[in-house]
Amino acid sequence: MRFRKTLDALVAYKPGKQTVAPDGTAYKLSSNETPLGPLPSVREAIARAAADVNRYPDNGAVALVERIAARFGVPDSHVAVGCGSVGVAEQIVLATAGPGDEVVYAWRSFEAYPILVQLTGATSVHVPLTEETHDLQAMAKAVTDRTRAVFVCNPNNPTGTVVGRAALTEFLDQVPDDVLVVVDEAYREFVRDDDVPDGLTLYRDRPNVCVLRTFSKAYGLAGLRVGFVVGHEPVADAVRKTMLPFTVSSIAQAAAIASLDAEGELLDRVQDIVAERARVRDALLSYGYDVPPTQANFVWLRLGDRTPEFAAGCDARGVAVRPFGTEGARISVAEVEANDRFLAVAEEFRAA
Repeated sequence: MRFRKTLDALVAYKPGKQTVAPDGTAYKLSSNETPLGPLPSVREAIARAAADVNRYPDNGAVALVERIAARFGVPDSHVAVGCGSVGVAEQIVLATAGPGDEVVYAWRSFEAYPILVQLTGATSVHVPLTEETHDLQAMAKAVTDRTRAVFVCNPNNPTGTVVGRAALTEFLDQVPDDVLVVVDEAYREFVRDDDVPDGLTLYRDRPNVCVLRTFSKAYGLAGLRVGFVVGHEPVADAVRKTMLPFTVSSIAQAAAIASLDAEGELLDRVQDIVAERARVRDALLSYGYDVPPTQANFVWLRLGDRTPEFAAGCDARGVAVRPFGTEGARISVAEVEANDRFLAVAEEFRAA
C-alpha cells in the first residue's frame, strides 16, 4: 500500500488517559473536561433529539448558528460550526494552507496544531514561549510571505497563560491583511483577568481575524463534539466548504442550543471551577512549585526530567494527569475530592 509520505513523520494525537488506583479510585485530570455533567434541561434536549437519529442532521446547523449569532451579537453569516474547536481548526488550516505554505503558532501550545498543519503538507513554524506565554513580537517577526495563518491560543493550552489587550492589538496591527489570525478561545469562559480581551471585540473591524470557541469545556459537551468560529463572511464561507458533511450531529446541535438557553446556570458552575483553580494553584505554590498564573481550567507544572516520574506517581494514586515528555505536566481542575487527591500526591512528591 502506498500512503502519503507526510504520515511517516506524523505523531497521532494522544488523548488524556484514565488511570485507576489499587483501591479502585480514579480521577481523570488529563483532558480539561468539566467534572459536571449536563444540566437537566440539556439532558432532556439530548433525549428528545435522540429519537430522530435515523435522520441526517441539518448540515448547515441553521438553528444553532442563529442561536450563536444572537448570543454573541454577530451576523449569522459570520458563524460556522464543526466537530469541536479542533475540528473547526482543521477546517481553517485546510482552507488556508497547503504544501509550501507556513502556519505560525507558539510552542508549546495546543498539541493538535502540528498534526493539523502536517496533514495539509504545510510547514509549522514554532515560536518558543517566553515566561510560559506567547512571545507576540517574535511571532510577528516569524510571519513571512509564505505564512497563511497564525494561531494565538488565549488562554494558552497547556500553560494557562494569557496575552493582554494591548499586546494582542499591537500584534494584530503588525500581521499582514492577507494572513489569517485565529484567536483560539477554547477556555474563554474561565477567564477572570479584565486585561484579557474577548476576541469577538477584536475581529469586528479586522477581516483577517477569526475567533474559535467550543462547547466542550465550560458547557460540558466534550462527548458531543461541537465548536464554532466567528469571522467575516469570506472566512466563515471557507470554513463551511472544508467541513466534512454532517459533522455536527443533531444531538450535539440540540444540546448546544439548550446549553446556550441555560447559560446563566452553566456559568455559575464555571465560577466553582475558577474558585477551585485558585485553591489548587495556591496550594502548589505553598509546596514550592513554580506555577504560572492560569486563566483556564488547568494548571501547568514545568517539571523537566522529572515529569515522567511525577505522572507515574499520580497514576499510582488514581490521578491521571497530562505529561508532555520531559517538559512538564498539565493538571485539570476538577471536583474537590479529585483536586484534594492530586494535591496530596503533589505535596508528597515535592517533599521527596
